Amino acid sequence: MSKETRAPDVGKRAPAFTLPSSTGDRVRLTALKGQPVVLYFYPKDNTPGCTSEAQDFQAALTAFQKNEAVVLGISPDGIESHGKFAEKLGLRFPLLSDTDHRVCEKYGVWVEKNMYGRTFWGVRRATFLVDGAGKVARVWPRVKVKGHVAEVLEAVRGL
Repeated sequence: MSKETRAPDVGKRAPAFTLPSSTGDRVRLTALKGQPVVLYFYPKDNTPGCTSEAQDFQAALTAFQKNEAVVLGISPDGIESHGKFAEKLGLRFPLLSDTDHRVCEKYGVWVEKNMYGRTFWGVRRATFLVDGAGKVARVWPRVKVKGHVAEVLEAVRGL
């Protein structure tokens, strides 16, 4: 199995990655340098909390774009699942597929979880704000969905 890793510290360079996207292309974090990037990690497409979070980011997308910020959702689900999820919810931002959870591990969100007495590995819901210089500006390590997107938007506006 995997072992838990630490999230990158605020002020440190955000771990680089290239991942396939629900939009059909590959997204490279380094290609987005010069603009804020919101990386939100979520456990699974089509689950209540993940659906609510995606809808909240979609509802605020215009405000993020006015602040030149890019929103990217990342989970271990495959591209086909992401495509259906994005279409179903009308998402206009990319969902990135991290099926081998390497990026989740780099960001310290691939963790051992317990549910109903069962232990398994999965994604802990977390968000990272990467500034235009490619450094971690803010980390939300254990996200509660309600009100979260508004908090992230305020942080983007504060950059």
